[in-house]
Amino acid sequence: MDAARAVDAVEAVVRRMRALDAALPERDGVAVFNRVYLAVTEAVDGRLRAGRFADPWAAAVLDVRFAERYLAAVEPADGDRRPPACWRPLLQSRRHPEVRPLQFALAGINAHIGHDLALAVVDACDTLRCEPAELEDEFDRVGDLLVSLEERIREDLMPGPDLLQIADPLTHLLGSWSLERAREATWSAARALWALRRLPDLAEEFTQRLDSAVGFAGRMMLTPLPH
Repeated sequence: MDAARAVDAVEAVVRRMRALDAALPERDGVAVFNRVYLAVTEAVDGRLRAGRFADPWAAAVLDVRFAERYLAAVEPADGDRRPPACWRPLLQSRRHPEVRPLQFALAGINAHIGHDLALAVVDACDTLRCEPAELEDEFDRVGDLLVSLEERIREDLMPGPDLLQIADPLTHLLGSWSLERAREATWSAARALWALRRLPDLAEEFTQRLDSAVGFAGRMMLTPLPH
């Protein structure tokens, strides 16, 4: 039953990502990130269907809570809903002609790992009624999928070796951000947020500062780089 529920939950997220992909222009910055993230989420769906998770429901809950943070930020919304600070640089620069596709993708993964994943761990713990330590295996598996996401970004969007020269600002950009360090910081942030859940004012302040810091890094990643 849990395996079937897990597949259904992830498939619902996949449908939303496919709808977003169909609605966005190909060169849109959100579309660039969404295509890569969709491929990885489809891979999660395939693994769940193949029974490759020891606890499929826990894996699905974390995956879905993680994806929902991203979708809530970038899907068209009615009213005056303001996206988190971490996603605003990408949303504001998404059609800039001098921001390269690789920059859009890295800014998306920075926002999603640096901010969304920490909050998704807390969301999942609330849903599953467990401690973060009980989700560490699932967190590590999500981390492995994020490595594949970064690899896919680099394979699909990396310019050819003749364009990637030492003096190219994009070369400097690629060397200034580490997925592994981001994962480690996210796990620490998730544990801190969980420990602060009985101190809502401090938890809110911590969340806002995390959001702002990740947003600042994203804005730097999206510095226009004339071709």
